[in-house]
Amino acid sequence: MQYISTRDKDVRVSAAQAIVQGISAEGGLFLPESIPQLTMTEIEQLWSMDYPARAGFISKKFLEEFTLTEISHSVNRAYGKQFSTEKIVPLVKIGANDYMLELFHGPTCAFKDMALQLLPQLLRLSMEKTNAKDMVILVATSGDTGKAALEGFRDVDGTQVLVFYPSEGVSPMQCLQMTTQEGGNVGVCAVKGNFDDAQTGVKAIFTSSDIKEKLAKKNLAFSSANSINWGRLLPQITYYFSAYAQLMSRQQVASGKKRKVNFVVPTGNFGNILAAYYAREMGLPIGKLICASNKNRVLTDFIRTGTYNARRDFYTTTSPSMDILISSNLERLLFLLCDGDCERLRGYMEALSQDGQYTVERDILEKLQDVFWAGSCDEIGSQTAIANMWEKNKYLCDPHTAVGAEVLRQYREETGDDAISIIAATASPYKFVTPVLNAIGASPQGDEFAQARQLEKLTGVPCPAQLLELAGKAIRFHECVEKDEMAQFVLGAI
Repeated sequence: MQYISTRDKDVRVSAAQAIVQGISAEGGLFLPESIPQLTMTEIEQLWSMDYPARAGFISKKFLEEFTLTEISHSVNRAYGKQFSTEKIVPLVKIGANDYMLELFHGPTCAFKDMALQLLPQLLRLSMEKTNAKDMVILVATSGDTGKAALEGFRDVDGTQVLVFYPSEGVSPMQCLQMTTQEGGNVGVCAVKGNFDDAQTGVKAIFTSSDIKEKLAKKNLAFSSANSINWGRLLPQITYYFSAYAQLMSRQQVASGKKRKVNFVVPTGNFGNILAAYYAREMGLPIGKLICASNKNRVLTDFIRTGTYNARRDFYTTTSPSMDILISSNLERLLFLLCDGDCERLRGYMEALSQDGQYTVERDILEKLQDVFWAGSCDEIGSQTAIANMWEKNKYLCDPHTAVGAEVLRQYREETGDDAISIIAATASPYKFVTPVLNAIGASPQGDEFAQARQLEKLTGVPCPAQLLELAGKAIRFHECVEKDEMAQFVLGAI
């Protein structure tokens, strides 16, 4: 299987090259030239597999040049004892037809671990297959990706990972996770601005011929751990199949029948929900993909109207991973909805770059709305959802997951659809302990660690040990730069 660029279909590379490169030279994103199809028999076979085996089965469909042994070794290293549950992504029932797919049981307590424990394995193999230079992994993060990338690539031979995060756009626990990171090949820097500033800066560095020449003189090249890298997006497809397999094991979905379920995905950069779309296109019986936005509702407005407008106020919220106005992975979806019309796609992206907005044609909007439904909620809605989830179900959720729960309520109210619906629970509530305490009616006391103990005592839900262990750790990284100083930081760090 070859991989093509969203902005030039004549660019064709192997899977290994796509993973090493991260982004195409002209700025396009790599995606597979075709989507593998699974039969219901194959989907049912996933029922009897453990999570690493499921991940290996799905990954092999896209990574034909990788051997079964290579993939098996990679997934077993990625999904092992660093996860706190054998199921890796347990499915928890919270209502008559509602479930939480818990994606936060990895080493950094967020769903980004699901991809960033496997990506370093795939990148290492890809470097060998392409005789690649040592890699500088650039990451822009709204909080969780940064820590997951730092942890995943820590002391991996032949790599150096540099993370940029918005100085005022992450929770105190997220900030501590990054700035105390151990490892000899890691670097962290705050950016004065928001996530979009950090992401735009990273993309500019990626495509700068001058910077790439300077790296080449040091025998280095860039790659990415953001979801612009196909090797980061691919592992996320597995957990949607795993959720369905767990439903089958509970006989909530009958064998041999395509009972469709809905997935509710809190998302800002569109990667998490795009993985669900790929699962659907591969044959997973999905009814609606419900896109949940916070107060930064650029995706909700786009799905409802067909106009993507990033020229709007930016809000810093208690769900920072969705505080995004430029959703990079939407480009991959638009390419698919345009049937690979690169000229049309480039027109959208150029309009976004120049004018801050674009509008898709009616045929594209109809295709989009056939699969996706979108809603949003503000801070009050998120807080209310946390409170309701605790009071009614004794389920403690973080602000991102709460946005998903509230948007599912809106969807059911508007459509009357009572199909089984699965919310992607994206992070531990203890990464956002202050707003969670406020939501359940408690007055937060002390620093984030005192608050974690307070929340434990109130709810009986244990705080992950890896978060409590941050208390007292020395802060290694203090630097904060203007967005136009990011390139200088990179060149200094290498």
